[in-house]
Amino acid sequence: MTVRIALATSADHPDLHEHDLPLVPALRAAGLEPDVRVWTDPSVDWSSYDAVLLRSVWDYHTRYLEFTEWLGQLDKAGVRLINDSGLVRWNSDKSYLLELRERGVAIVPSQVAAGACLREVVGGLSGQEIVVKPTVSASALHTVRGVAGSEELSRAMDDLPDTVYLVQPFQPEVQTDGEWSLMFFGGVYSHAVVKRPGTGDYRVQHEYGGTAEQAEPPAAVIAGATEALAALSTTPAYARVDGIVSAGRFLLMELELIEPYLFLTDHTPAFDTFARTIADAVRQPAGISAAR
Repeated sequence: MTVRIALATSADHPDLHEHDLPLVPALRAAGLEPDVRVWTDPSVDWSSYDAVLLRSVWDYHTRYLEFTEWLGQLDKAGVRLINDSGLVRWNSDKSYLLELRERGVAIVPSQVAAGACLREVVGGLSGQEIVVKPTVSASALHTVRGVAGSEELSRAMDDLPDTVYLVQPFQPEVQTDGEWSLMFFGGVYSHAVVKRPGTGDYRVQHEYGGTAEQAEPPAAVIAGATEALAALSTTPAYARVDGIVSAGRFLLMELELIEPYLFLTDHTPAFDTFARTIADAVRQPAGISAAR
């Protein structure tokens, strides 16, 4: 029996991002029949697929209400989402970091502030260099950095939309040592890269001049990332764990479970590993679960 899987992508990448293209033959080799579909296309009958895999859905944060409604439609139709819809909803708001902290995961110190309270929270950190980012965001959108209490940061905050924010102390290790991204499939570590910001910047995204280099992390970094995943109630089929090493300890910056760039072209055997993991997930008994 043919097992059909939709690879949900954005209208900006209707044929998948070029770095994901080798995933299609890898999924076929794993016994699945992949079909690339744009998640916002109203003509798609998602119920005709055995599962939906999120890939290149890099606009979900700018169409967040529409995205969550789409997740609800998949749930109502009984369509399996990989990663599952419970994890995706939970992971779509960065306030999950505070929940993970309560579960014993070492994270970069973080506070959540609604837009109306943002200046009050920032005022309590006067003199500290901080980063402010929306809890629902990607690619450093509406992210600002500066010294709390300074006129420069205040002016930058004037342009921020009224939403909920994550407030964190700036981590100089991002500039000096880089940020680790570790890829996991089925809870098993696969490969990693070190991301570094461009000259004079603090953002590691390539849009801002950031670079990524394949590297093998120390055992303590792998252990820290593995512990972060172990705090979930269900093992994700795929995950990217981002963090830094501060005072010899791995601190989680983000846990990416929705549509992360997985640096597969930096470690080509991972295409087959990823595809086999997806095939295993599709063939498991269905069920919607969420992070505990």
